[in-house]
Amino acid sequence: MPWVYVPKSWNNIHAMSDFRLKVFCCVARNLSYTKAAQELFISQPAVTKHVKELENHYQTRLFERLGSRIELTHAGRLLLDHCEAILEAYNRLEFEMNLLRNEYSGELRLGASTTIAQYVLPPLLAQFIEKFPHITVSMFNGNSREVEVALQEHRIDLALLEGSSRLPSLKYAHFLDDELVMVMRTKSRLAVAEEISLNELQRLPLVLREIGSGTLDVIEKALAAHNIRLSALNVLLYLGGTESIKHFLECTDCLGIVSIRSISNELATGKLRVIEIKDLTMNREFCFARLQGQDGGLPSIFMNFALHERKNL
Repeated sequence: MPWVYVPKSWNNIHAMSDFRLKVFCCVARNLSYTKAAQELFISQPAVTKHVKELENHYQTRLFERLGSRIELTHAGRLLLDHCEAILEAYNRLEFEMNLLRNEYSGELRLGASTTIAQYVLPPLLAQFIEKFPHITVSMFNGNSREVEVALQEHRIDLALLEGSSRLPSLKYAHFLDDELVMVMRTKSRLAVAEEISLNELQRLPLVLREIGSGTLDVIEKALAAHNIRLSALNVLLYLGGTESIKHFLECTDCLGIVSIRSISNELATGKLRVIEIKDLTMNREFCFARLQGQDGGLPSIFMNFALHERKNL
């Protein structure tokens, strides 16, 4: 048998378990040891221990403390990039191996907030139903708060949500990144530059999503970072869906804030144009949510499938 050189560092592969990498990713995404501990159902000292062991292994700091906050170091950002790729590869492997025994059946009750239901799920559901013909899928659609209530009341098995609110009774997992942008119709009579200031934003007529929507939550938090209240904006109308906002914008000289995923066709055809807001970013994540303590089953099958296919969304 030929001699094979094994790098010394390989002896530590088992020490750097999947779970340790998962802990690090969780801290890195939340930038909080406390939130990571709550999300993973382990103690904060255990989270600190896992991160410290990774730092000892690589002989470098992964986080630095800035007052009451923590931030990733350059090494931490590098490790996060690789960790996410490694964990996603593990998930793909697990999912594809399980597909070889496709014996799944039953009813899956999904709930999705409006933007996800309209612009993300349709192609994903079509592929899922084709792959798992013995699983019956039903869909509840509402804004983020309505979907969270449906999950808490056991009317659905799995939620897909937008926004940044987190309820202690639910367990959240990252799905996709998204960005909110300001748009207006290309032929509007309003003279609005390609980029506006926060002061100009407060004077322009706006149409926004309704109270309770994840979209509005993100807008409020982004404004709050600049000490601007939602009430300071010139909001003409709150509407219950992104499609309603887009149709309204096509008929009036007004501006709206919507998901970039919802306007690809309108941008391609030139009906709408994006207006940049200086110093204001409205990034958010789409996430899965389940009741605490509930794992496995058909919801996990769908989550793994969605994570496997998200590169195509």
